[in-house]
Amino acid sequence: MALARFQKEEATGHIVYARMARFEKHEKHVKILSQIATDELDHYNLWKQYTGRDFAPNRLQTTWYTLLFFLCGYTFVLRLMGRSETSAVKSYSALPTALPELKQVIADEEAHEEMLISILDEERLKYVGAIVLGLNDALVELSGALAGFTLALNDNTMIGLAGFITGVAATLSMAASEYLSKKTDQSEKHPLKAAFYTGMAYMFTVALLLLPYALTSKPILALGFCLLNAALIIAGFTFFVSVVRRESFL
Repeated sequence: MALARFQKEEATGHIVYARMARFEKHEKHVKILSQIATDELDHYNLWKQYTGRDFAPNRLQTTWYTLLFFLCGYTFVLRLMGRSETSAVKSYSALPTALPELKQVIADEEAHEEMLISILDEERLKYVGAIVLGLNDALVELSGALAGFTLALNDNTMIGLAGFITGVAATLSMAASEYLSKKTDQSEKHPLKAAFYTGMAYMFTVALLLLPYALTSKPILALGFCLLNAALIIAGFTFFVSVVRRESFL
């Protein structure tokens, strides 16, 4: 049963790495991801010799990792995959040493960890501070504003409109402030890119906080879901940072 599980995991890993290689633009990264995908397929075929069966990849996992690749970037996905590689090494180490190919498989998995670490250099991670600035200000300012609008207006259409106008104005203000801050500080970070990431993070938060007001007709209920969304945004971004920086979630 253990070999069958490993075989299916290798099939899933092969698909995920192959897809990432297909969408990646950096030639060096494409080569590394393609090599790992090939190794995963070799491992799949190796375990097939023992199980005598074919296994389809886990479609849910392959779809999930592909979605995360587009939403969160390749560094986040590779960190998650790196955890899988570490787990695979531990699992393989528990297998009977009588398997002649086991040492090579473990060596391959350990090499994959090193190869993944070598390509973890994504632009958006250099601007995490700008993203945090946008998220933090939007959560503080807009959640407070929406609470006030909810109690004062008691109409979701008006609350949503007022919140949207406030959010757009604040987005432009925060993006401009970040641009001027990086420009005057002569920071290594590009002022326009920093402003872009701050503005996008702010507007993304605005959209999620306003969403409940478009989905329900009860203002107080919408406010409750708005605050829940705020908590989920904080938890989600904290998890993202903890994964890419290999830090504790809490």
